[in-house]
Amino acid sequence: MRRSLLFVYLLFFCNVVFSQEWPARPVKFIVSQAPGTSPDITARLIADRLSKLWNQQVVVENRPGGQNVPGAQAAAKSAPDGYNFFYATTAAIVSNPVTFKALPYDPAKDFVPVAMIAKSPMVVAVNPSVPAKTLAELIALDKAQPGKLAAANEGAKTFSGMMSQLLNHSAGMQLLQVPYNGVTPAIQDTIAGRTQVVLVSSAALLPFLKRNELRPLAVSAGKRVRGLEDVPTLSETYPGFEYVGWFALLAPTGTPPAVIQRVNRDMDRVLSDPEIAQRLFDFGLVNEGAGTPESLNEFLRAERDRWAKLVKQIGLQPE
Repeated sequence: MRRSLLFVYLLFFCNVVFSQEWPARPVKFIVSQAPGTSPDITARLIADRLSKLWNQQVVVENRPGGQNVPGAQAAAKSAPDGYNFFYATTAAIVSNPVTFKALPYDPAKDFVPVAMIAKSPMVVAVNPSVPAKTLAELIALDKAQPGKLAAANEGAKTFSGMMSQLLNHSAGMQLLQVPYNGVTPAIQDTIAGRTQVVLVSSAALLPFLKRNELRPLAVSAGKRVRGLEDVPTLSETYPGFEYVGWFALLAPTGTPPAVIQRVNRDMDRVLSDPEIAQRLFDFGLVNEGAGTPESLNEFLRAERDRWAKLVKQIGLQPE
């Protein structure tokens, strides 16, 4: 009994000391997308603020490509010493496991949750020349001319591609799915009129919506989005249609719990800063604070179930 109590005491003491001394060297955030993308921009914004808070550099390391797989694999295999973190995306953690037959990492086992960062709802938008000012009118237009409207997205197994297919499935539409290698060409072709509909993240679309180059019809969040309050949610028409992209900070399994708690607390402090909150809002992101590692764990569990259901609904086969 005494030995057990001594062990618990020593473990607690070591954790406290470790937390107080941490960080003693630069901290690394691995981002599985390219420089200039929304995850990269927000990661650098937050890393800069944390660097000042910790008096230690927070380095952002980009590992782009391969549907986020190389970056996620590198993060999963990094040392769980409290100095390596994964700036994770929806694709890397919950959609890849149901769209790939095999992955070189296990999102549920190789990572532990640290902090929620922000959510990025998807937006259904159309070229202004399309004679539909509501989702109902777009559905009616599509049904009057089946297969004539083309919807731009980032590919069948990407977040936007699966959302577009789910919209077809839920609304009984026949939008022609046009995949692009990236969000920018998908948006630009819709602005140019080569495609009529685009379904991508609010973070990517917001600048074009503000310039009235595209008209928003619906958002994929469960509730209306700040800055797009006049745009209905898809769930208002199709209950349960609630899918959003998100960024979350994870750590390789085995990372000291004291460090996870420290980073969670400091992340919440940064996200609560009015300047950072405004910057995230300007990027089209929904920021509700870091939450707790426990609440993020529950969120990820629910997301895994949600995405498995989506893939089954649209009949997407893992490859």
